[in-house]
Amino acid sequence: MIATLSAPKRSETRTKMKPRNDIPELPDQLEKDIVQVFKLLSDETRLRIMMYLLREGELHVTAMCERLKQSQPAVSHHLALLRVAGLIAARRDGKHNFYSIRTKHFRELLTEVFASLDRRETDEIRFDEFVLSHSPN
Repeated sequence: MIATLSAPKRSETRTKMKPRNDIPELPDQLEKDIVQVFKLLSDETRLRIMMYLLREGELHVTAMCERLKQSQPAVSHHLALLRVAGLIAARRDGKHNFYSIRTKHFRELLTEVFASLDRRETDEIRFDEFVLSHSPN
């Protein structure tokens, strides 16, 4: 499945957009969670952290600092934001903190979004002026 996020056409941004009944509304908490995830992952460093963790399974802070070429305080700040959002988990072993993706939580969150698309006549979810669309393979 491929998801795309697109901004409205220029002509749509100048006039108030009309609500469409065929685009599903998400439960409030799910919408807040999805918006938070997208905001967090819009930062290149946090997205790269998630990609490294997805690929490696688990990494300690020092290894991430080396891969990202950033200082330990900077990387730790990004990790804290991802951890508080529930996207990653921390495990302490000796003097190292190891991080991994909370795969089940992350997958459940995204599955909820795309499952709501499967129950509707359209493959879009609208967030204010942006549209998330889903194209099955």
